[in-house]
Amino acid sequence: MRKQLIALAVVAMLGSSMAAVAADLETDMGTIADNYGKVLKADNANDFTAGLSNMKAAAQDARKATPAKLKGQDANSPQMQDYRKGMDTLIGQIDKASELAKAGKMDEAKKEAQGFKATRNENHKKFK
Repeated sequence: MRKQLIALAVVAMLGSSMAAVAADLETDMGTIADNYGKVLKADNANDFTAGLSNMKAAAQDARKATPAKLKGQDANSPQMQDYRKGMDTLIGQIDKASELAKAGKMDEAKKEAQGFKATRNENHKKFK
């Protein structure tokens, strides 16, 4: 009986850790979405770059995760590589917008940021 209780506890812990992994990706995506709205509404470079910085940190963390749609895929499968490529594209766009903002080119930086939406839409079709 005791062995069964231990086995049940182990299974419960594994199940809860799997839920935590999925929540982490959800949290990262929520952080990206929340800060994207703030970036588009920012009226100064400091708020703009702070939002981008939050987005980049969340995107880098999300890059390490596996979307629910790809659970069970090998880490080097073509689908997982495509997912990471999509996250890399977003991170590159964030970097470019940040560089433009730091150079005082806010109009160009905001235009670059508006392009994040197309990247999101394309990748959500594949992985959400």
